Amino acid sequence: MTTPLASALFASLVCVGVISLLLRSGLAQHVIDLPNDRSLHAAPVPRIGGLGVVAGVLPVILWQPGREMTLLGVCVGLLALVSLADDRRALPVAVRLAAHALTAAVMVGVAVVPLPASALPTIAGALLAGVAIAWMTNLFNFMDGADGLAGGMAVIGFGALAWAAGEAGQAALCNVAAAVSVAGLAFLTFNFPAARVFLGDAGSIPLGFLAGTLGWLGVLAGAWPAWFPALVFSPFIVDASVTLVIRAWRDEPLFRAHRSHHYQQLILGGWSHRRLAVSAWLLMACAAGTALAARQASAEAGVAIIAGWAAIYALLLHVIRRIRRGEPAAGR
Repeated sequence: MTTPLASALFASLVCVGVISLLLRSGLAQHVIDLPNDRSLHAAPVPRIGGLGVVAGVLPVILWQPGREMTLLGVCVGLLALVSLADDRRALPVAVRLAAHALTAAVMVGVAVVPLPASALPTIAGALLAGVAIAWMTNLFNFMDGADGLAGGMAVIGFGALAWAAGEAGQAALCNVAAAVSVAGLAFLTFNFPAARVFLGDAGSIPLGFLAGTLGWLGVLAGAWPAWFPALVFSPFIVDASVTLVIRAWRDEPLFRAHRSHHYQQLILGGWSHRRLAVSAWLLMACAAGTALAARQASAEAGVAIIAGWAAIYALLLHVIRRIRRGEPAAGR
């Protein structure tokens, strides 16, 4: 067992070391994100930041006691390998989704089996958890398209989970979440506008999986209500989910790269990556702060909080649609 401080320090140092080594050795040039008509960047950028984050976080996960943490580490490693292969040469969608679904099913199953009958979720609840984890796995990747955005969400979102887990006495959850949060901060030193590296699928996919899975494990452990992780990560959840619904309504291909997300619309409408990142961080901090302050509230209060934030997001999405005017050139 480690402490949150030791976990965070280890993860951050390894993250910085791995990214620096990849950049200096020239190995980063083997995984390059080339600009195209769907990109928001103007120059080739290495997609190796996620390798540093995973390298720092994975040992921390495996150091924690319990078979849930062991299998969590195995699943994170598997997703990182599959996603790295996708970064190097695009894999079929079916292969990627199969990996996401398999790892989500494993974590739902391994967390449920040891629970006493009185604490078992319903079949519908377990299925919903599996779908939620798989969706979080994908949406974090969908939202990783602007400098500082996904890294900032990792710092704030996992930081909130670490805080709540620590106060609930869930040491393993706290250690892992703290490691991810501070590794995200280390990654930001390379990714804050203008970015020198991107996360790549090898980073964004495991991060999304960890967000969904740690949220689920915390609910089962009684560390927080089900709405807590949803509100913490709501800036990403809302943008990705609303965009998916709109694209489905328009009968557009759901897994084809695009620039329809609301954060992309702000960049195309003239915002800089720096302005977008700082604004998103403020929104994320407000959502996470609300979740932390109200996590012990009653179920009725939780519903009211979610409803209030839903109204805020509806207003923000409306404002973003009004901001969008034309498509001026925007580089990272």
